[in-house]
Amino acid sequence: MDLLLWIIAVVLVVAGVLALFRRQILWGVVLIIVGLLVGPGGVSIFT
Repeated sequence: MDLLLWIIAVVLVVAGVLALFRRQILWGVVLIIVGLLVGPGGVSIFT
């Protein structure tokens, strides 16, 4: 389960960074924050 959460978190953060490069600031920040919260190192919403 930790591996799956880590992969999801990485995908969300990468998508957030790409959104920032496309000048979608709000969407990019939201994706990065959600990615940090979902990841096993963050405050996981599943535990």
